[in-house]
Amino acid sequence: MKGSRESSGEILEDAVRALNTLQTNASYLEQTKQERGDLQVQLETMKHYLSRSGLQLEDLDQLKIIHVTGTKGKGSTCAFTERILRGYGLKTGFYSSPHLVQVRERIRINGEPISPELFTKYFWRLYNQLEETKDGSCSSMPPYFRFLTILAFHVFLQEKVDLAVVEVGIGGAYDCTNIIRKPVVCGISSLGIDHTNILGDTIEKIAWQKGGIFKPGVPAFTVSQPDSPLEVLKECAQQLPCPLYLCPPLDAFEEEEQPLHLGLAGDHQRSNAALALQLARCWLQQQGHKGIGELKTVSLTSRRALPLAPVFYPTRPMKQGLQDTEWLGRTQTLRRGALTWYLDGAHTTNSIQAGVRWFRRAVLNQEKPNNGPEVRVLLFNATGERDTAALLKLLQPCQFDYAVFCPNLTEISPVGNADQQNFTVTLDHMLTRCLENQKHWNRLAEEKAGLDPWLAQTSESSSGPLHGPLLLVPPAPRPLNTSSLVFSCISHALQWISQGRDPHFQPSSLPRGLHSHPVASTGAVLLKEASSIQVLVTGSLHLVGGVLKLLDPSLSQ
Repeated sequence: MKGSRESSGEILEDAVRALNTLQTNASYLEQTKQERGDLQVQLETMKHYLSRSGLQLEDLDQLKIIHVTGTKGKGSTCAFTERILRGYGLKTGFYSSPHLVQVRERIRINGEPISPELFTKYFWRLYNQLEETKDGSCSSMPPYFRFLTILAFHVFLQEKVDLAVVEVGIGGAYDCTNIIRKPVVCGISSLGIDHTNILGDTIEKIAWQKGGIFKPGVPAFTVSQPDSPLEVLKECAQQLPCPLYLCPPLDAFEEEEQPLHLGLAGDHQRSNAALALQLARCWLQQQGHKGIGELKTVSLTSRRALPLAPVFYPTRPMKQGLQDTEWLGRTQTLRRGALTWYLDGAHTTNSIQAGVRWFRRAVLNQEKPNNGPEVRVLLFNATGERDTAALLKLLQPCQFDYAVFCPNLTEISPVGNADQQNFTVTLDHMLTRCLENQKHWNRLAEEKAGLDPWLAQTSESSSGPLHGPLLLVPPAPRPLNTSSLVFSCISHALQWISQGRDPHFQPSSLPRGLHSHPVASTGAVLLKEASSIQVLVTGSLHLVGGVLKLLDPSLSQ
Protein backbone atom coordinates (compact mmCIF):
# COMPACT_ATOMS: atom_id res chain seq x y z
CA MET A 1 0.00 0.00 0.00
CA LYS A 2 1.16 3.52 -0.75
CA GLY A 3 2.26 5.77 2.11
CA SER A 4 -0.20 8.02 3.88
CA ARG A 5 -1.69 10.81 1.76
CA GLU A 6 -3.76 13.88 2.53
CA SER A 7 -7.07 12.37 1.42
CA SER A 8 -8.67 9.14 0.27
CA GLY A 9 -9.48 10.94 -2.98
CA GLU A 10 -5.79 11.39 -3.74
CA ILE A 11 -5.10 7.74 -2.94
CA LEU A 12 -7.92 6.69 -5.26
CA GLU A 13 -6.55 8.92 -8.05
CA ASP A 14 -3.15 7.26 -7.64
CA ALA A 15 -4.74 3.83 -7.98
CA VAL A 16 -6.76 4.80 -11.07
CA ARG A 17 -3.72 6.38 -12.74
CA ALA A 18 -1.67 3.25 -12.04
CA LEU A 19 -4.52 1.18 -13.49
CA ASN A 20 -4.60 3.36 -16.61
CA THR A 21 -0.98 2.46 -17.36
CA LEU A 22 -2.28 -1.04 -18.08
CA GLN A 23 -4.46 0.20 -20.94
CA THR A 24 -3.40 -1.46 -24.14
CA ASN A 25 -1.89 0.56 -26.95
CA ALA A 26 -2.63 0.03 -30.64
CA SER A 27 0.28 -2.38 -31.28
CA TYR A 28 -0.72 -4.56 -28.34
CA LEU A 29 -4.33 -4.62 -29.54
CA GLU A 30 -3.17 -5.82 -32.94
CA GLN A 31 -1.06 -8.53 -31.32
CA THR A 32 -4.03 -9.59 -29.21
CA LYS A 33 -6.22 -9.95 -32.32
CA GLN A 34 -3.63 -12.26 -33.86
CA GLU A 35 -3.35 -14.36 -30.70
CA ARG A 36 -7.10 -14.79 -30.30
CA GLY A 37 -7.06 -17.77 -32.64
CA ASP A 38 -5.63 -19.91 -29.84
CA LEU A 39 -8.16 -20.22 -27.05
CA GLN A 40 -5.86 -22.32 -24.91
CA VAL A 41 -3.11 -19.66 -24.96
CA GLN A 42 -5.62 -17.01 -23.86
CA LEU A 43 -6.91 -19.03 -20.94
CA GLU A 44 -3.48 -20.27 -19.86
CA THR A 45 -2.18 -16.70 -19.74
CA MET A 46 -5.14 -15.64 -17.62
CA LYS A 47 -4.64 -18.64 -15.31
CA HIS A 48 -1.01 -17.65 -14.84
CA TYR A 49 -1.95 -14.09 -13.85
CA LEU A 50 -4.62 -15.45 -11.52
CA SER A 51 -2.14 -17.79 -9.86
CA ARG A 52 0.41 -14.99 -9.40
CA SER A 53 -2.34 -12.92 -7.78
CA GLY A 54 -2.72 -15.57 -5.09
CA LEU A 55 -5.86 -17.28 -6.41
CA GLN A 56 -6.39 -20.67 -8.03
CA LEU A 57 -9.24 -21.87 -10.24
CA GLU A 58 -10.50 -23.86 -7.26
CA ASP A 59 -11.00 -20.56 -5.42
CA LEU A 60 -13.16 -19.23 -8.27
CA ASP A 61 -15.19 -22.44 -8.11
CA GLN A 62 -16.39 -21.28 -4.69
CA LEU A 63 -18.15 -18.25 -6.20
CA LYS A 64 -21.75 -18.90 -7.21
CA ILE A 65 -21.60 -17.12 -10.55
CA ILE A 66 -24.18 -16.12 -13.14
CA HIS A 67 -22.23 -15.65 -16.39
CA VAL A 68 -23.87 -13.52 -19.11
CA THR A 69 -22.88 -12.61 -22.65
CA GLY A 70 -24.57 -11.25 -25.79
CA THR A 71 -24.19 -8.45 -28.32
CA LYS A 72 -26.79 -6.10 -26.91
CA GLY A 73 -28.65 -6.09 -23.62
CA LYS A 74 -26.20 -8.20 -21.60
CA GLY A 75 -25.52 -5.36 -19.17
CA SER A 76 -29.22 -4.64 -18.71
CA THR A 77 -29.90 -8.36 -18.24
CA CYS A 78 -27.23 -8.50 -15.54
CA ALA A 79 -28.68 -5.40 -13.86
CA PHE A 80 -32.19 -6.91 -13.80
CA THR A 81 -30.84 -10.25 -12.49
CA GLU A 82 -28.73 -8.69 -9.75
CA ARG A 83 -31.59 -6.48 -8.56
CA ILE A 84 -34.02 -9.40 -8.41
CA LEU A 85 -31.66 -11.54 -6.32
CA ARG A 86 -30.77 -8.66 -4.03
CA GLY A 87 -34.50 -8.52 -3.26
CA TYR A 88 -34.20 -12.00 -1.76
CA GLY A 89 -31.87 -10.62 0.90
CA LEU A 90 -28.75 -11.99 -0.79
CA LYS A 91 -25.40 -10.20 -0.79
CA THR A 92 -24.66 -9.65 -4.47
CA GLY A 93 -21.51 -8.99 -6.46
CA PHE A 94 -21.74 -7.54 -9.96
CA TYR A 95 -18.88 -7.17 -12.47
CA SER A 96 -19.62 -5.17 -15.64
CA SER A 97 -17.97 -3.03 -18.28
CA PRO A 98 -17.36 -0.40 -19.37
CA HIS A 99 -17.77 2.15 -16.61
CA LEU A 100 -19.59 5.40 -17.30
CA VAL A 101 -18.10 7.87 -14.82
CA GLN A 102 -15.81 6.07 -12.36
CA VAL A 103 -13.96 2.79 -12.78
CA ARG A 104 -15.28 1.63 -9.40
CA GLU A 105 -18.66 1.16 -11.10
CA ARG A 106 -17.36 -2.02 -12.71
CA ILE A 107 -17.18 -3.84 -9.37
CA ARG A 108 -20.35 -3.57 -7.28
CA ILE A 109 -21.49 -4.94 -3.95
CA ASN A 110 -25.25 -4.94 -3.36
CA GLY A 111 -25.74 -2.76 -6.42
CA GLU A 112 -23.35 -0.02 -5.33
CA PRO A 113 -19.85 0.63 -6.73
CA ILE A 114 -17.27 -0.45 -4.19
CA SER A 115 -16.11 2.41 -1.99
CA PRO A 116 -12.92 4.37 -2.73
CA GLU A 117 -11.41 2.80 0.39
CA LEU A 118 -12.19 -0.76 -0.71
CA PHE A 119 -11.06 -0.09 -4.28
CA THR A 120 -7.69 1.32 -3.25
CA LYS A 121 -7.13 -1.39 -0.63
CA TYR A 122 -7.73 -4.26 -3.00
CA PHE A 123 -6.09 -2.51 -5.97
CA TRP A 124 -2.74 -1.95 -4.27
CA ARG A 125 -2.82 -5.37 -2.64
CA LEU A 126 -3.22 -6.99 -6.07
CA TYR A 127 -0.84 -4.61 -7.85
CA ASN A 128 1.95 -5.19 -5.33
CA GLN A 129 1.38 -8.96 -5.35
CA LEU A 130 1.76 -9.07 -9.13
CA GLU A 131 4.87 -6.89 -8.96
CA GLU A 132 6.46 -9.21 -6.40
CA THR A 133 5.72 -12.36 -8.43
CA LYS A 134 6.71 -11.18 -11.90
CA ASP A 135 8.71 -13.61 -14.00
CA GLY A 136 9.87 -14.00 -17.58
CA SER A 137 6.90 -16.02 -18.82
CA CYS A 138 4.68 -12.98 -19.49
CA SER A 139 4.31 -9.29 -18.71
CA SER A 140 4.53 -8.44 -15.02
CA MET A 141 1.09 -6.82 -15.14
CA PRO A 142 -1.99 -8.06 -16.95
CA PRO A 143 -3.67 -5.62 -19.34
CA TYR A 144 -6.41 -3.31 -18.06
CA PHE A 145 -9.49 -5.56 -18.42
CA ARG A 146 -7.73 -8.70 -17.20
CA PHE A 147 -6.44 -6.83 -14.14
CA LEU A 148 -9.94 -5.57 -13.30
CA THR A 149 -11.39 -9.06 -13.78
CA ILE A 150 -8.90 -10.57 -11.35
CA LEU A 151 -9.51 -7.66 -8.98
CA ALA A 152 -13.26 -8.35 -9.08
CA PHE A 153 -12.70 -12.00 -8.17
CA HIS A 154 -10.55 -10.98 -5.20
CA VAL A 155 -13.16 -8.47 -4.01
CA PHE A 156 -16.06 -10.92 -4.31
CA LEU A 157 -14.20 -13.66 -2.44
CA GLN A 158 -12.87 -11.37 0.31
CA GLU A 159 -16.22 -9.64 0.77
CA LYS A 160 -17.98 -13.02 0.87
CA VAL A 161 -20.81 -12.31 -1.58
CA ASP A 162 -23.59 -14.88 -1.87
CA LEU A 163 -23.45 -14.68 -5.65
CA ALA A 164 -21.65 -12.85 -8.43
CA VAL A 165 -23.24 -11.69 -11.67
CA VAL A 166 -20.40 -11.50 -14.22
CA GLU A 167 -20.83 -9.76 -17.56
CA VAL A 168 -18.56 -10.90 -20.39
CA GLY A 169 -16.32 -8.17 -21.83
CA ILE A 170 -16.12 -9.07 -25.53
CA GLY A 171 -17.39 -12.29 -27.10
CA GLY A 172 -17.18 -15.18 -24.68
CA ALA A 173 -14.88 -18.02 -25.72
CA TYR A 174 -11.73 -15.89 -25.64
CA ASP A 175 -12.90 -13.39 -23.02
CA CYS A 176 -10.84 -13.42 -19.84
CA THR A 177 -13.99 -13.92 -17.73
CA ASN A 178 -14.25 -17.35 -19.37
CA ILE A 179 -11.68 -18.60 -16.90
CA ILE A 180 -14.79 -19.33 -14.82
CA ARG A 181 -15.18 -23.14 -14.77
CA LYS A 182 -18.30 -23.74 -12.73
CA PRO A 183 -20.96 -21.05 -13.09
CA VAL A 184 -24.37 -21.85 -11.67
CA VAL A 185 -26.15 -20.70 -14.84
CA CYS A 186 -25.26 -18.94 -18.11
CA GLY A 187 -27.25 -16.49 -20.25
CA ILE A 188 -27.00 -15.11 -23.78
CA SER A 189 -28.88 -11.93 -24.66
CA SER A 190 -29.68 -10.76 -28.21
CA LEU A 191 -27.00 -11.40 -30.82
CA GLY A 192 -25.90 -9.04 -33.57
CA ILE A 193 -22.87 -7.83 -35.50
CA ASP A 194 -20.21 -6.08 -33.40
CA HIS A 195 -16.45 -6.30 -32.79
CA THR A 196 -16.08 -8.10 -36.13
CA ASN A 197 -12.30 -7.61 -36.14
CA ILE A 198 -12.12 -9.83 -33.05
CA LEU A 199 -15.21 -12.05 -33.10
CA GLY A 200 -15.71 -12.68 -36.81
CA ASP A 201 -17.62 -11.05 -39.64
CA THR A 202 -20.79 -13.16 -39.58
CA ILE A 203 -23.46 -13.61 -36.94
CA GLU A 204 -22.77 -17.35 -36.95
CA LYS A 205 -19.11 -16.80 -36.02
CA ILE A 206 -20.20 -14.38 -33.31
CA ALA A 207 -22.72 -16.91 -31.99
CA TRP A 208 -19.92 -19.48 -31.69
CA GLN A 209 -17.90 -17.00 -29.65
CA LYS A 210 -20.84 -16.32 -27.33
CA GLY A 211 -21.61 -20.03 -26.93
CA GLY A 212 -18.04 -20.45 -25.71
CA ILE A 213 -19.16 -19.63 -22.15
CA PHE A 214 -21.32 -22.79 -21.95
CA LYS A 215 -20.03 -25.38 -19.47
CA PRO A 216 -20.82 -29.13 -19.25
CA GLY A 217 -24.03 -29.75 -17.34
CA VAL A 218 -24.58 -26.06 -16.51
CA PRO A 219 -28.03 -24.81 -17.59
CA ALA A 220 -28.05 -21.95 -20.09
CA PHE A 221 -30.77 -19.66 -21.40
CA THR A 222 -31.06 -17.45 -24.45
CA VAL A 223 -33.66 -15.15 -25.95
CA SER A 224 -35.25 -15.35 -29.38
CA GLN A 225 -32.53 -15.19 -32.05
CA PRO A 226 -32.43 -15.57 -35.85
CA ASP A 227 -32.42 -19.22 -36.92
CA SER A 228 -28.78 -19.50 -38.03
CA PRO A 229 -27.10 -18.19 -34.83
CA LEU A 230 -29.62 -20.11 -32.74
CA GLU A 231 -28.56 -23.29 -34.49
CA VAL A 232 -24.91 -22.48 -33.70
CA LEU A 233 -25.75 -22.01 -30.01
CA LYS A 234 -27.61 -25.32 -30.05
CA GLU A 235 -24.55 -27.08 -31.52
CA CYS A 236 -22.26 -25.47 -28.92
CA ALA A 237 -24.52 -26.76 -26.16
CA GLN A 238 -24.80 -30.26 -27.62
CA GLN A 239 -21.03 -30.69 -27.93
CA LEU A 240 -20.46 -30.29 -24.17
CA PRO A 241 -23.31 -31.18 -23.45
CA CYS A 242 -25.25 -28.56 -21.52
CA PRO A 243 -29.01 -27.95 -21.33
CA LEU A 244 -29.94 -24.85 -23.36
CA TYR A 245 -33.41 -23.27 -23.18
CA LEU A 246 -35.20 -20.57 -25.13
CA CYS A 247 -36.86 -17.87 -23.01
CA PRO A 248 -40.56 -17.32 -23.64
CA PRO A 249 -41.55 -13.66 -24.17
CA LEU A 250 -42.26 -11.54 -21.12
CA ASP A 251 -45.94 -11.47 -22.07
CA ALA A 252 -46.20 -15.11 -20.95
CA PHE A 253 -45.32 -14.09 -17.37
CA GLU A 254 -47.87 -11.28 -17.13
CA GLU A 255 -51.43 -11.37 -15.93
CA GLU A 256 -53.94 -9.46 -18.01
CA GLU A 257 -54.64 -6.90 -15.31
CA GLN A 258 -51.14 -6.95 -13.79
CA PRO A 259 -48.44 -6.09 -16.34
CA LEU A 260 -44.83 -6.21 -15.20
CA HIS A 261 -43.29 -2.76 -14.77
CA LEU A 262 -39.66 -2.37 -15.76
CA GLY A 263 -37.24 0.17 -14.36
CA LEU A 264 -35.54 0.42 -17.78
CA ALA A 265 -37.46 2.04 -20.65
CA GLY A 266 -37.83 0.67 -24.17
CA ASP A 267 -39.58 -2.37 -25.63
CA HIS A 268 -36.22 -4.09 -26.16
CA GLN A 269 -35.78 -4.30 -22.38
CA ARG A 270 -38.64 -6.82 -22.19
CA SER A 271 -36.41 -9.45 -23.76
CA ASN A 272 -33.65 -8.70 -21.25
CA ALA A 273 -36.14 -8.85 -18.37
CA ALA A 274 -37.46 -12.24 -19.53
CA LEU A 275 -33.91 -13.62 -19.61
CA ALA A 276 -33.18 -12.16 -16.17
CA LEU A 277 -36.26 -13.89 -14.70
CA GLN A 278 -35.00 -17.25 -15.95
CA LEU A 279 -31.43 -16.67 -14.72
CA ALA A 280 -32.59 -15.56 -11.28
CA ARG A 281 -35.08 -18.42 -10.87
CA CYS A 282 -32.59 -21.02 -12.07
CA TRP A 283 -29.96 -19.72 -9.66
CA LEU A 284 -32.42 -19.81 -6.76
CA GLN A 285 -33.55 -23.32 -7.72
CA GLN A 286 -29.96 -24.62 -8.00
CA GLN A 287 -29.20 -23.22 -4.54
CA GLY A 288 -32.28 -24.81 -2.99
CA HIS A 289 -34.20 -21.60 -2.29
CA LYS A 290 -37.95 -21.66 -1.83
CA GLY A 291 -40.44 -19.15 -3.19
CA ILE A 292 -38.98 -19.14 -6.69
CA GLY A 293 -42.20 -18.78 -8.65
CA GLU A 294 -44.93 -21.36 -9.12
CA LEU A 295 -45.04 -22.92 -12.57
CA LYS A 296 -47.75 -21.60 -14.84
CA THR A 297 -49.90 -23.72 -17.13
CA VAL A 298 -49.66 -22.22 -20.60
CA SER A 299 -50.08 -23.55 -24.11
CA LEU A 300 -46.84 -22.17 -25.52
CA THR A 301 -44.98 -24.35 -27.98
CA SER A 302 -41.57 -23.73 -29.47
CA ARG A 303 -41.21 -23.73 -33.23
CA ARG A 304 -37.50 -23.29 -32.78
CA ALA A 305 -34.69 -25.78 -32.34
CA LEU A 306 -34.62 -25.39 -28.55
CA PRO A 307 -36.96 -26.40 -25.71
CA LEU A 308 -38.80 -23.55 -24.02
CA ALA A 309 -37.75 -22.45 -20.55
CA PRO A 310 -40.48 -22.77 -17.90
CA VAL A 311 -43.20 -20.15 -17.57
CA PHE A 312 -43.99 -19.23 -13.97
CA TYR A 313 -45.72 -16.66 -11.82
CA PRO A 314 -43.08 -14.06 -10.88
CA THR A 315 -42.70 -13.67 -7.12
CA ARG A 316 -42.98 -10.34 -5.34
CA PRO A 317 -39.17 -9.89 -5.17
CA MET A 318 -38.99 -10.62 -8.89
CA LYS A 319 -41.65 -8.05 -9.77
CA GLN A 320 -40.14 -5.47 -7.43
CA GLY A 321 -36.64 -6.17 -8.71
CA LEU A 322 -37.64 -5.62 -12.34
CA GLN A 323 -39.38 -2.38 -11.39
CA ASP A 324 -36.53 -1.05 -9.25
CA THR A 325 -33.70 -1.82 -11.68
CA GLU A 326 -31.52 1.15 -12.57
CA TRP A 327 -28.80 1.04 -15.20
CA LEU A 328 -27.35 4.44 -16.00
CA GLY A 329 -26.81 5.40 -19.61
CA ARG A 330 -29.26 2.89 -21.04
CA THR A 331 -32.54 4.45 -22.20
CA GLN A 332 -32.13 7.01 -19.42
CA THR A 333 -34.02 10.30 -19.36
CA LEU A 334 -32.96 13.48 -17.54
CA ARG A 335 -35.52 16.34 -17.55
CA ARG A 336 -34.08 19.77 -16.81
CA GLY A 337 -36.70 22.44 -17.51
CA ALA A 338 -36.85 23.08 -21.25
CA LEU A 339 -34.07 20.55 -21.80
CA THR A 340 -34.65 16.81 -21.90
CA TRP A 341 -31.58 14.59 -22.24
CA TYR A 342 -32.10 11.09 -23.64
CA LEU A 343 -29.03 8.96 -22.87
CA ASP A 344 -28.50 5.59 -24.52
CA GLY A 345 -25.11 3.97 -25.08
CA ALA A 346 -26.32 2.02 -28.14
CA HIS A 347 -23.46 1.27 -30.53
CA THR A 348 -24.63 -1.56 -32.81
CA THR A 349 -27.16 -1.61 -35.63
CA ASN A 350 -29.78 -3.43 -33.57
CA SER A 351 -29.28 -1.36 -30.43
CA ILE A 352 -29.40 1.94 -32.37
CA GLN A 353 -32.67 0.79 -33.97
CA ALA A 354 -34.07 0.02 -30.52
CA GLY A 355 -32.83 3.38 -29.23
CA VAL A 356 -34.48 5.21 -32.11
CA ARG A 357 -37.81 3.52 -31.36
CA TRP A 358 -37.48 4.48 -27.69
CA PHE A 359 -36.53 8.10 -28.45
CA ARG A 360 -39.27 8.67 -31.04
CA ARG A 361 -41.93 7.22 -28.77
CA ALA A 362 -40.69 9.25 -25.77
CA VAL A 363 -40.69 12.50 -27.78
CA LEU A 364 -44.11 11.70 -29.23
CA ASN A 365 -45.56 11.13 -25.76
CA GLN A 366 -44.09 14.32 -24.31
CA GLU A 367 -46.40 17.29 -24.13
CA LYS A 368 -45.80 19.63 -27.05
CA PRO A 369 -44.84 23.24 -26.32
CA ASN A 370 -47.32 25.89 -27.40
CA ASN A 371 -45.24 28.98 -26.69
CA GLY A 372 -42.17 28.41 -28.83
CA PRO A 373 -40.30 26.02 -31.11
CA GLU A 374 -39.12 22.50 -30.29
CA VAL A 375 -35.50 21.74 -31.19
CA ARG A 376 -34.07 18.24 -31.56
CA VAL A 377 -30.33 17.69 -31.20
CA LEU A 378 -28.25 14.58 -31.78
CA LEU A 379 -24.97 14.24 -29.83
CA PHE A 380 -23.04 11.33 -31.32
CA ASN A 381 -19.71 9.56 -31.28
CA ALA A 382 -18.63 6.01 -32.02
CA THR A 383 -15.43 4.11 -31.28
CA GLY A 384 -13.58 1.15 -32.69
CA GLU A 385 -14.09 -0.05 -36.25
CA ARG A 386 -17.85 0.37 -36.36
CA ASP A 387 -19.66 1.38 -39.56
CA THR A 388 -20.74 4.80 -38.33
CA ALA A 389 -22.33 5.71 -41.69
CA ALA A 390 -24.77 2.80 -41.20
CA LEU A 391 -25.49 3.82 -37.60
CA LEU A 392 -26.07 7.47 -38.54
CA LYS A 393 -28.44 6.46 -41.34
CA LEU A 394 -30.63 4.71 -38.75
CA LEU A 395 -30.81 7.98 -36.77
CA GLN A 396 -32.09 10.06 -39.71
CA PRO A 397 -35.82 9.35 -39.09
CA CYS A 398 -35.58 11.19 -35.74
CA GLN A 399 -35.55 14.47 -37.72
CA PHE A 400 -32.85 16.26 -35.76
CA ASP A 401 -32.41 19.98 -36.26
CA TYR A 402 -28.73 19.74 -35.33
CA ALA A 403 -26.21 16.92 -35.25
CA VAL A 404 -23.27 17.47 -32.91
CA PHE A 405 -20.11 15.34 -32.88
CA CYS A 406 -17.29 15.27 -30.33
CA PRO A 407 -14.68 12.85 -28.89
CA ASN A 408 -15.30 10.90 -25.70
CA LEU A 409 -13.39 13.47 -23.64
CA THR A 410 -15.14 15.49 -20.95
CA GLU A 411 -12.49 18.22 -21.28
CA ILE A 412 -9.72 18.90 -23.77
CA SER A 413 -7.17 18.13 -21.06
CA PRO A 414 -7.68 14.81 -19.23
CA VAL A 415 -5.88 16.12 -16.14
CA GLY A 416 -8.10 15.53 -13.13
CA ASN A 417 -10.22 13.02 -15.08
CA ALA A 418 -8.27 9.80 -14.57
CA ASP A 419 -11.42 7.67 -14.85
CA GLN A 420 -12.01 9.05 -18.36
CA GLN A 421 -8.46 8.60 -19.68
CA ASN A 422 -7.97 6.42 -22.75
CA PHE A 423 -4.45 5.73 -23.95
CA THR A 424 -5.48 3.46 -26.84
CA VAL A 425 -6.20 6.31 -29.29
CA THR A 426 -4.78 9.79 -29.85
CA LEU A 427 -6.73 13.06 -29.75
CA ASP A 428 -5.99 13.70 -33.43
CA HIS A 429 -7.42 10.30 -34.31
CA MET A 430 -10.58 10.97 -32.28
CA LEU A 431 -11.14 14.39 -33.87
CA THR A 432 -10.54 13.05 -37.36
CA ARG A 433 -13.14 10.37 -36.67
CA CYS A 434 -15.62 13.06 -35.59
CA LEU A 435 -15.06 14.98 -38.83
CA GLU A 436 -15.65 11.79 -40.80
CA ASN A 437 -18.89 11.23 -38.90
CA GLN A 438 -19.95 14.77 -39.72
CA LYS A 439 -19.29 14.15 -43.42
CA HIS A 440 -21.38 10.97 -43.30
CA TRP A 441 -24.23 12.85 -41.65
CA ASN A 442 -24.16 15.72 -44.13
CA ARG A 443 -24.07 13.33 -47.05
CA LEU A 444 -27.08 11.45 -45.69
CA ALA A 445 -28.95 14.72 -45.17
CA GLU A 446 -28.20 15.79 -48.73
CA GLU A 447 -29.35 12.44 -50.14
CA LYS A 448 -32.58 12.69 -48.17
CA ALA A 449 -33.44 16.31 -48.99
CA GLY A 450 -31.78 16.65 -52.40
CA LEU A 451 -29.35 19.44 -53.20
CA ASP A 452 -30.88 22.87 -53.72
CA PRO A 453 -28.97 24.51 -56.60
CA TRP A 454 -29.88 27.99 -55.29
CA LEU A 455 -28.07 27.44 -52.00
CA ALA A 456 -24.53 28.79 -51.81
CA GLN A 457 -21.74 26.32 -51.24
CA THR A 458 -19.08 26.75 -48.60
CA SER A 459 -15.49 25.67 -48.89
CA GLU A 460 -14.20 26.16 -45.38
CA SER A 461 -11.47 23.82 -44.29
CA SER A 462 -9.17 23.25 -41.36
CA SER A 463 -5.87 25.05 -41.26
CA GLY A 464 -3.60 24.16 -38.38
CA PRO A 465 -3.67 21.63 -35.55
CA LEU A 466 -6.94 20.05 -34.41
CA HIS A 467 -6.69 21.17 -30.78
CA GLY A 468 -8.65 24.42 -30.53
CA PRO A 469 -11.45 24.92 -28.01
CA LEU A 470 -13.90 24.36 -30.84
CA LEU A 471 -13.82 22.43 -34.09
CA LEU A 472 -16.44 23.56 -36.54
CA VAL A 473 -15.10 22.33 -39.86
CA PRO A 474 -17.78 21.44 -42.39
CA PRO A 475 -16.71 19.34 -45.36
CA ALA A 476 -16.31 21.35 -48.54
CA PRO A 477 -18.36 21.95 -50.55
CA ARG A 478 -21.48 21.74 -48.34
CA PRO A 479 -25.01 23.22 -48.52
CA LEU A 480 -25.59 25.73 -45.74
CA ASN A 481 -28.78 24.02 -44.58
CA THR A 482 -26.91 20.97 -43.28
CA SER A 483 -26.74 21.84 -39.57
CA SER A 484 -23.91 19.79 -38.09
CA LEU A 485 -21.12 20.83 -35.75
CA VAL A 486 -17.93 19.28 -34.36
CA PHE A 487 -16.63 20.18 -30.91
CA SER A 488 -13.29 19.25 -29.40
CA CYS A 489 -14.72 17.85 -26.15
CA ILE A 490 -18.01 16.94 -24.46
CA SER A 491 -18.00 19.99 -22.20
CA HIS A 492 -17.93 22.41 -25.14
CA ALA A 493 -20.66 20.45 -26.93
CA LEU A 494 -22.90 20.59 -23.85
CA GLN A 495 -22.24 24.30 -23.38
CA TRP A 496 -23.48 25.00 -26.89
CA ILE A 497 -26.49 22.68 -26.66
CA SER A 498 -27.66 23.83 -23.23
CA GLN A 499 -26.98 27.57 -23.66
CA GLY A 500 -26.91 27.93 -19.88
CA ARG A 501 -30.44 26.53 -19.52
CA ASP A 502 -29.52 23.39 -17.56
CA PRO A 503 -29.31 24.38 -13.87
CA HIS A 504 -27.10 21.34 -13.11
CA PHE A 505 -24.57 22.23 -15.80
CA GLN A 506 -23.26 25.75 -15.44
CA PRO A 507 -19.65 26.09 -16.69
CA SER A 508 -17.82 29.10 -15.34
CA SER A 509 -17.08 30.62 -18.74
CA LEU A 510 -17.59 29.88 -22.40
CA PRO A 511 -14.45 29.18 -24.44
CA ARG A 512 -13.53 31.77 -27.01
CA GLY A 513 -14.88 31.08 -30.47
CA LEU A 514 -17.80 28.97 -29.27
CA HIS A 515 -20.23 30.84 -31.57
CA SER A 516 -17.80 31.89 -34.29
CA HIS A 517 -19.29 29.60 -36.91
CA PRO A 518 -22.58 30.71 -38.62
CA VAL A 519 -24.37 27.45 -37.77
CA ALA A 520 -23.28 27.74 -34.12
CA SER A 521 -24.36 31.37 -33.78
CA THR A 522 -27.78 30.97 -35.44
CA GLY A 523 -28.33 27.71 -33.54
CA ALA A 524 -27.49 29.39 -30.25
CA VAL A 525 -30.28 31.92 -30.81
CA LEU A 526 -32.76 29.16 -31.61
CA LEU A 527 -31.73 27.08 -28.59
CA LYS A 528 -32.10 30.07 -26.25
CA GLU A 529 -35.62 30.76 -27.54
CA ALA A 530 -36.84 27.15 -27.76
CA SER A 531 -39.60 26.04 -25.44
CA SER A 532 -38.43 22.44 -25.67
CA ILE A 533 -35.01 20.97 -26.48
CA GLN A 534 -34.83 17.19 -26.97
CA VAL A 535 -31.25 15.84 -26.96
CA LEU A 536 -30.40 12.24 -27.85
CA VAL A 537 -26.90 11.18 -26.75
CA THR A 538 -25.91 7.88 -28.34
CA GLY A 539 -23.32 5.86 -30.27
CA SER A 540 -20.96 5.13 -27.38
CA LEU A 541 -21.25 4.27 -23.69
CA HIS A 542 -18.06 6.25 -23.14
CA LEU A 543 -19.72 9.35 -24.62
CA VAL A 544 -22.79 8.83 -22.45
CA GLY A 545 -20.53 8.40 -19.40
CA GLY A 546 -18.77 11.69 -20.12
CA VAL A 547 -22.10 13.48 -20.51
CA LEU A 548 -23.39 12.02 -17.23
CA LYS A 549 -20.20 13.06 -15.46
CA LEU A 550 -20.90 16.68 -16.43
CA LEU A 551 -24.69 16.72 -16.06
CA ASP A 552 -24.77 14.88 -12.73
CA PRO A 553 -21.66 15.78 -10.67
CA SER A 554 -22.92 13.64 -7.78
CA LEU A 555 -21.91 10.54 -9.78
CA SER A 556 -18.28 11.56 -9.33
CA GLN A 557 -18.57 11.78 -5.56
